[in-house]
Amino acid sequence: MIGWGLCGSFCTLSRSVSEMEKMAPKHEILPIFSYSVQKTATRFGTPEEFFLRVESACDRGVLRTLEACEPIGPKNFLSAMIIAPCTGNTLAKIALGITDTPVTMAAKAHLRNEKPLVIALASNDAMSANFKNLAELISRKNVYFVPLTQDDPVAKPSSLVADFSKIEETLECALRGSQIRPLFL
Repeated sequence: MIGWGLCGSFCTLSRSVSEMEKMAPKHEILPIFSYSVQKTATRFGTPEEFFLRVESACDRGVLRTLEACEPIGPKNFLSAMIIAPCTGNTLAKIALGITDTPVTMAAKAHLRNEKPLVIALASNDAMSANFKNLAELISRKNVYFVPLTQDDPVAKPSSLVADFSKIEETLECALRGSQIRPLFL
């Protein structure tokens, strides 16, 4: 089973869910929503719309609480976990060991089993305030990144976003213990 955490990079949520829908027929997926995805309606969609799409694709309910995610560690039932999109906030929390959302708790619980965590970053400050967290996690064992690119070098020079179409390929590499190349597009 693959855990799939979704965080509040709202402009990339649909891309993540589209990739999840493509992968769901081949992989059993356990969806996990951050609190912001559970509660925030934006021009990109409502929580209800995302719950319906994800629960339909995965044929199971979304994990929504710290208590629901904590058993991921001791029960050791995930072969890998994906966080797509992963915000800069979530990236920083994982780098610092903070587990105050369902997604960060699931990631921490999963990593204790020394299995792959795949991160599809979408952050406006990835090459500024969050760069140290990116560097910290790139060098950490069992953490793998979906290839990154600048989404708008002129208007958002510090922003990086993952190529969501490469989530499955990154997962396959991570399950073999290797980082997909190139990391930066």
